[in-house]
Amino acid sequence: MPTAPQNTRNLDVLVVDDEPEILELLVEYFRDKGFEVASTGDGRAAVAAIEREPARYKLILTDLQLPGADGLTVLRAAKRANPSCYVVIITGYASLDSAIQAVRHGAYDYLTKPFSMGQIDVIVQRVTDRLALEAENRLLSRQLGVARPNDDQEPGGLSHAVMARLETIEAKLTRLESLIGSLADRLR
Repeated sequence: MPTAPQNTRNLDVLVVDDEPEILELLVEYFRDKGFEVASTGDGRAAVAAIEREPARYKLILTDLQLPGADGLTVLRAAKRANPSCYVVIITGYASLDSAIQAVRHGAYDYLTKPFSMGQIDVIVQRVTDRLALEAENRLLSRQLGVARPNDDQEPGGLSHAVMARLETIEAKLTRLESLIGSLADRLR
């Protein structure tokens, strides 16, 4: 089973779910792994927490159907406040439409209930690995003094940020196609 990296102090997690058992399970999971974790059972409270400290939460797990504001509202608020945060939508009411909306608004992943803790482990490992790579990249760039104005451009004129975003979208579309395939198989 994957474990969280040694330095989890830089990864604050926000868990949003109106089902107390799931909320407690996820909070305990993240605390046991050494993460700083905050939680709420209300979408509006989650949005307020995100807006209060925009850069705090690097990982947000939110239920789709919540009182106050739904998970897509939480997702949009999180991405507006901190575009580099990772938001995972969790739902017991999975649909193709909600999956597409989640991906369009920048969700990192989309899990259906009931989920396994192994799925959470994989997501956490991917996020922490990615954050470590981003931090290492920033450090190496600073050490090399690679802050020249045109270094963020590909030969074709697209910035590295745009290229990275396109790659992320392609990866999410691939996951979405896989999800659609498995949903279609279930319906057969």
